[in-house]
Amino acid sequence: MTNYIQELILLCLAAFAAGFIDAIVGGGGLLQTPATLLILPHYPVASIFGTVKIPSLAGTTVAAYKYSKQVKFKYNVLIACVIAAFCAALLGAYSVSMINNAVIKPVILVVLILVAVYTYFNKQFGIHQHKAHSVQKQVLLAGFFGLIIGFYDGLIGPGTGSFLILVFIAFLGFDFVGASAHAKIVNMSTNLAALIYFSSTGHVLYQYAIPMALFNILGSFFGAKLALLKGNKFIRIFFLIVVFGTILRFAYDVLLK
Repeated sequence: MTNYIQELILLCLAAFAAGFIDAIVGGGGLLQTPATLLILPHYPVASIFGTVKIPSLAGTTVAAYKYSKQVKFKYNVLIACVIAAFCAALLGAYSVSMINNAVIKPVILVVLILVAVYTYFNKQFGIHQHKAHSVQKQVLLAGFFGLIIGFYDGLIGPGTGSFLILVFIAFLGFDFVGASAHAKIVNMSTNLAALIYFSSTGHVLYQYAIPMALFNILGSFFGAKLALLKGNKFIRIFFLIVVFGTILRFAYDVLLK
């Protein structure tokens, strides 16, 4: 019992921090997943992946609700992205055992470095909406990138929220606040898809997942509130910090493991 309480306290602290980060710019999984793997080394990796999906889904849902109070959603774009991402995430979760992540991670590392450099030097990135796509083109782009990122979330996971924000800004012309809001809804769908798969195969540790979910919700509440209060420039800085952290994480996986 003592070990369980110690593990639970550490996991709940990690879940709170992950929820806070994820509500602002995504990428909370970069903290929550490795922390859970470290704290619960005696459980199968699939069980860890399944367990962290519950707090991730709970926190993302709260953040999405907070954003919905102040952001006007583009529902045609959102629905296309959600449906594509949900289906692709199911396929990605199913494919975990069949695709070697070591092949994918170096590609992701290069992409992340390019994203960080572009965001840093382009001071207007995510500050103003600047794309003039037709509604049809936005829907097609949303569906296309929903497939790619949804599959990535089911297969690997960490950094999904940040990738979604990048897509909504760079390809669909959203500002950071709007991109964060839409990304939360899409991320809800990918988390739900992966959770459906993992729970159906018995890979969810509910004794950890439920308390973690409560703390992730709390972190998400404060993170979303701060993001809406501070606006685009604050989110841009936070985005750069999280992308840099993601680069370090993938660099470690690629170069040192």
